[in-house]
Amino acid sequence: MQLALLGLLHALVGLSTAALAAGVAYMAALWALLAAAARRSGTRTLGPADHVTLARALLVGGVTALVAVLVMTDHPAKGLPLVILVTLSTVALILDAVDGRVARRTGTASRLGARFDMEVDAFLILVLSVFVAASLGVWVTAIGAMRYAFVAAGWVAPWLRGSLPPSFARKTVAAVQGIVLVVAASGVLPYAIAAAAVGLALASLVWSFGRDVVWLWRNRTPVL
Repeated sequence: MQLALLGLLHALVGLSTAALAAGVAYMAALWALLAAAARRSGTRTLGPADHVTLARALLVGGVTALVAVLVMTDHPAKGLPLVILVTLSTVALILDAVDGRVARRTGTASRLGARFDMEVDAFLILVLSVFVAASLGVWVTAIGAMRYAFVAAGWVAPWLRGSLPPSFARKTVAAVQGIVLVVAASGVLPYAIAAAAVGLALASLVWSFGRDVVWLWRNRTPVL
């Protein structure tokens, strides 16, 4: 399916070799990581919600290829390529609200599914932040890089890998990042308004991560 989507995008907008390579590399990494996670969890088949997340992941692969062709080449970031990028991203964000509901209604929620969903979200935000950074500035990539920096910090400070309690605020802030980045990517907002909106989104993300770090520190397990 991913190859079919890449082929369709190539026929529509003419993906560069680098863009095709980015899409294929994403697909290979996705399947390798998903297979490894499934083996570790003992999961043999994906549930209904996981298939929705997989569909989102395939769309993110298309977004990745489009961002590569728009950022790494002289291809103008407008017209059909931009319309397709915004459309794929929007559908992926909408489906993000679907897979969780499917998991709850079918009773198939799992740690693997939750992690899969989170990683797809994180990578979409990273790719969109790279695209928006091309017009607003490299600082925008902090939005996409923040979660990966948080995970990397957990390797140095294991207490950062603790379990966090559910938080509506955290989910809301995470959802806002994708929405704001897609709107900024679409080019419908004047530069100043787009920059302000993305800046506020980044500030809310810093607040959210900061709050979680403080909670994890206060609830860390003391070293005996």
